[in-house]
Amino acid sequence: MIVHADSLSVLPVCDQLLVAASGGTESEIEVGNAGWSNELVLHVVEFKTKEPVPSLAPVASDLHAAVRHANQLLKPLGGKLLPTAMHPFMDPVLDTRLWPHDNAEIYGTFNRIFDCQGHGWSNLQSVHINLPFTGDAEFERLHSAIRLVLPLLPMLAASSPIVEGKLTGKADNRLAYYRNNCARLPVVTAHVIPENVSTEEEYRRRILGPIAAAVEPFDHEHVLEAEWVNARGAITRFGRGSIEIRVLDVQECPAQDLAIAHAVVALVQALVEEQTCSLGQQRTFDELRLLTIFEAGVEAGSQALISDQEYSAALGVSRSVVNGRQLWELLISQLVKVGLLPTLEAGRLEGFLRQGTLSERIAQRLQASAAPDRIRGTYSDLADCLAENAHFDGSA
Repeated sequence: MIVHADSLSVLPVCDQLLVAASGGTESEIEVGNAGWSNELVLHVVEFKTKEPVPSLAPVASDLHAAVRHANQLLKPLGGKLLPTAMHPFMDPVLDTRLWPHDNAEIYGTFNRIFDCQGHGWSNLQSVHINLPFTGDAEFERLHSAIRLVLPLLPMLAASSPIVEGKLTGKADNRLAYYRNNCARLPVVTAHVIPENVSTEEEYRRRILGPIAAAVEPFDHEHVLEAEWVNARGAITRFGRGSIEIRVLDVQECPAQDLAIAHAVVALVQALVEEQTCSLGQQRTFDELRLLTIFEAGVEAGSQALISDQEYSAALGVSRSVVNGRQLWELLISQLVKVGLLPTLEAGRLEGFLRQGTLSERIAQRLQASAAPDRIRGTYSDLADCLAENAHFDGSA
């Protein structure tokens, strides 16, 4: 998110940033090894790999280079970049400015249907991981594995403890709002955890078809496609042969984002390879059962209790009741042992294993006092972590 350098208030200048970076008015550009683009609102910029990459290893440094370059370009505009999944004191009614340039018709349609002047639309920053598949057999294995992993992600990546200057007690407020973004048309988000389907035909029939039918009466200009309106926690893009994981909060810096991405991809790979349970076992978990675990993580982050013994066993963990941090500690150790998670990336998660999610570390730093000056000071330190690609220590 782009903010004023001193006050940290929202600064809606993404279009000016992209012009400064490219010299033109394109909303999607390439700078160095990263792609830059706009999002729905003018105070958010997206950084991404320019194309699919065979390895996550170089991505953190590429994205950090993008952060540093953007911060340099924002200086003359009086701005800088701020991490975490939600701006801590943004008022979405007063501060939201939608992207007014290309694709404005699409954004305007979303706004008319769903009212994008809310935290779940205009005040959120997330990390998306796209994983590839070819054909129904690979789709079924990948989709089943991702469904099983999704409930654990708020327990690892929650970074949004504050809304409008208040510590809400929830670890992941972004996802709490995300669940209700499309309440006007509930089928768009459904239960966040996608339905248990095995083929493209079944996915289109059970998921995309109902979305298209629900949106059609409101989309007078016929600009919205069901595949892009779909807002589950993992969405399948058949047009590009990938499944996109969407429930990871942005961390304090790219190094931490990529350490989490490494862990998530490693766990998905272990399940695709059926290292801890069979594909048939994975498919026994319906979305409501998985949603219960997911919601516990949204509320309590790494302290969420996991009492579903069959679920833990499916992940290769024999203990019947563990919290999210203990479970991730066991999973990280297992994934390193079998060679799926690089030791270096596991090491970057040491701060999580000691102090919990970034949400918990922010709350620890604030010591339960959400006074405006304390919030501003804490988030100023987070901005420094982003600029320096450094871990945020809640006890510092």
